Order: sequence, then C-alpha cells, then structure tokens
Amino acid sequence: MPPDILTRRSLKRQYGGRFHLVTRPLDPYRAKRDPGRTPEPVPPPGPLPAGRLRNGRGDTFVIQEHHATALHWDFRLERGGVLVSWAVPMGLPLDPRTNHLAVHTEDHPLSYAGFAGDIPAGEYGGGRVTIWDRGTYQTEKWTDREVKVVLHGARVSGRYVLFPIRGKNWMIHRMDPPPLPDWQPLPELVRPMLATAGALPAERDDERYGFELKWDGVRAMVYVQGGRARALSRNDRDVTASYPELRAMAASLGTRQLVLDGEVVALDEVGRPSFGVLQSRMHVTKPADVRRLAAQVPVTFLAFDVVHLDGRDPTALPYVERRALLDALELSGPAWQTTPWFRGGGRQVLAASVQQGLEGIVAKRLDSPYQPGRRSEAWIKVKNLRTQEVVIGGWKPGQGRRADTIGSLLLGVRTDDGLVYAGHVGTGFTDAALRDLADRLAPLRQRTSPFADELPRPDARDAVWVAPSLVGEVEFGEWTRDRRLRHPSWRGLRPDKEPADVRREP
Repeated sequence: MPPDILTRRSLKRQYGGRFHLVTRPLDPYRAKRDPGRTPEPVPPPGPLPAGRLRNGRGDTFVIQEHHATALHWDFRLERGGVLVSWAVPMGLPLDPRTNHLAVHTEDHPLSYAGFAGDIPAGEYGGGRVTIWDRGTYQTEKWTDREVKVVLHGARVSGRYVLFPIRGKNWMIHRMDPPPLPDWQPLPELVRPMLATAGALPAERDDERYGFELKWDGVRAMVYVQGGRARALSRNDRDVTASYPELRAMAASLGTRQLVLDGEVVALDEVGRPSFGVLQSRMHVTKPADVRRLAAQVPVTFLAFDVVHLDGRDPTALPYVERRALLDALELSGPAWQTTPWFRGGGRQVLAASVQQGLEGIVAKRLDSPYQPGRRSEAWIKVKNLRTQEVVIGGWKPGQGRRADTIGSLLLGVRTDDGLVYAGHVGTGFTDAALRDLADRLAPLRQRTSPFADELPRPDARDAVWVAPSLVGEVEFGEWTRDRRLRHPSWRGLRPDKEPADVRREP
C-alpha cells in the first residue's frame, strides 16, 4: 500500500515535495520539541519502523483535552505508523447540524496516544494534557479531500467526516444523529425567569419552598460550549468581555453544554456582595481596562439554576429537580460557585441574611418550572433593603463646589400613563460616578420634560431634561403618599435593565 496520502500531501506542501522526507513524517514533530524540556514522547530521528508505514491496519483513535493558550481537543487517528492529528477548538460535534473547525497539525508518534501530563510553560503547546476519550475506529474513506471514519469510544461513538476548507483548516461533521433521541442544540437565547417582590410565604407553606440568599449583583445567563463562555445580561446584552473570570469556569467544564442562570457579584472590604463595588466593572469592555480592573475588583459568578444541560431542556422540571442537576455539576472555583439553598426554614434564612448584611432572600416554590422571560409569583424576593429601579429623566446643577456638575438626578418610573415623576436623588454619588453620568447624559439632552406628569415647581426649576434611556437604582426609606421616594440614595446605573421595564415595586 502506498504511504498515507494525507501525510504525503501535507509534507509536500510543507517541504517542497522532497520525497525522502515522506519516510520521516515525524521530523516536523521533533523539530518543535526538545526531549530535555518536555515530558512528551520524542522518538529518536530516523524512519518509522520497517513495515509500519505500509501495513495501514492501525485502528486506534485518541482525543486529548489540551489546556494550552486556548483550550482545544486534539483528535488523532492512527494511520501509516503515526497519529494523524487535528486540533479541534470546540471538540467533536454531537449534533449533525453543527460543524466544528479542525486544524490539521503535525503527525504525532503512536506513543502519544497514551500521553497525559503537563507541558511546561514556554514550550510548544504548553499546558495540561489529559486523555478525554480513546478507542478504535473504522476507515470508510481516506483521501486528501475527505477522511470518513466510524469511532468506537467510551465517550463518543459514531460516523464522522473531516474535509479541508482552506490551508490547514478543516471541518469535522457528525454524520449520525445526535446520541440522544430528544437532543437539543445549545439555545441562542434563554431569557431569565423573574421574581415578584413580596413577603415571606405563610408559615404553613414554608416546606413548599426552597430559599436562596439574594445577592447584590447583576443577573447573567452564561452559555457554555466547547470550553467557551458567552454571558448575556437580563436585557440580552453581551457582557462576556466585561467578565473574563467566566473563561476559566467554562474551560473547567470541558465539552459540556450548559446554560446557567446566576448573578455576577463583587465583594466589599468585609466580604459582602456590593452593587456599588461592582459598578466599576459593569461598563468596561476595553481589554486593557478589563485586565486592570479584574485584578483590582475581582468578581464571582454565583449559579442558582441550569436551563440547558448537555442536549436536554430541563426548564419543565420542578425547581427541586433542577437544583439537584445544578448541584451535581459541583461548580466550584476561584471565581465561580453554586449558591446554597435551603428546603423550608424561610424565617431562619431571612434572619441570617439580615445578620450578614445581605440584600434579602428569594423563596422559590419547589414544584415550579423555569419560565423563561416571565415574572412569576412562584419566585418571591423578600428584601431587607428597599431598592427601586428608576429612569433618569433629567438633572439639576449642583450648588457651591458642585455648581459645574450634576447636583441631583430627576427620577421616574413607568406606569400605564407613561413615565411618572418619582422624586430626585442627590446623595450616594462618588466623583467618578458623577463624571460618568455627565458624560452619558450630555448627548441625551432635550428641550422638553420626558415626564407624563407635572413636576413640583422647585424640582423643575433649572432642570436639564434628557431622553429617558438610562436606568439606575436607588435605595430608599419608603414611598410617600404622593408616590415620591423618601430619602433615596444612589446605588448606580443598571445597564442590564431597560427603561420600559422599570415599574414601581411594592
């Protein structure tokens, strides 16, 4: 049998077609590795053992998970005495509707099929290598334009085809149906289920609920596939770039496909989640700024629900069963955790949240399904702090030393009659927050008031009106009889919320 076609053609492309190199297909492999610096097997120079290049009967395949500069999976097929290899960034596809990139790399020695270990940093391919799957395969077709095989492994089985698209870039396609009859691809968008503000469930109903602590952060739906993370805010904005801590979590999950619902939080100096501390991370997307702030203000992702799991849609399952699935994932890392929950004992959980200075708790009915995008009374948020989302409709200049900047913000909430005035806030701002607000509000100026009702004359005097497109949050004492916020204090902007959704909470 002639030498392997793929090996011969690739060597001709790389070395100008000098035929004598075809009998030494591991030379490119050796050239990239120093046996004194890497634990990888490096055979001595020379041709392959006699007969191995010609018999073509090798049927081993191996998939190695490789945590290098970028996580990928190395897919290797024994052929002609070597392991013909591709680097697959997203892993082998399990759904025939999705093809994955596969980058053809240098042939590896057969002994590499058993390699697992740490390649030192600075060396070619530096990072941890583990064996993700291995087994045997059958060849249906092997040419320089198409490699069609049937895999028989412990974790992946089925018919696959690889085909080149450009240079070293190939695609890998699953030809068989998905491994599960009801397999569903990772969804593009799942909107979060929302809680209703209220009081603790009656004591007689306590055992019908699970109770979670309420975290003072921002909601995030995190989509994990092929060791990569994509995070969307509550209003569907992509916030992945702002929170690089999610990359390590996704890499730790390997080839699993998940959609996790949770909260991104930052801790204050005493270790409590703080929305104010998180503010500095919420608007930043420039890589250099993100890296600097990630070191100064690290965040943690707290997962409290799973709404897609390895081809399955668990949203119809009751809360208690989804929590069991989530807990079984054992999410635990330097920047990610699964939140604790408690069956019953709501009053004790609420008291503990008060003692720890937390925002409150959420009561979730044990039998409740996950209702994407809906605000449901099956989830009840019980707050220790009174907070209200507000729309900025204008601002008033400061006095004295603050005469050249914002003195207070004019706030509104949505009703059926439009944006209704809810009062003004002039405390709780840092100098940095005031500068940021001034920059954001300057291009939004308009001549007329955006409020549907008439403001009290003192509040309207000297007001600078703006288009009502920015959402913020305040902490306050109570609602007055004329539906104004009493003693509000600014907490920060909420880029994860839309003005149309801002309603008065009880």
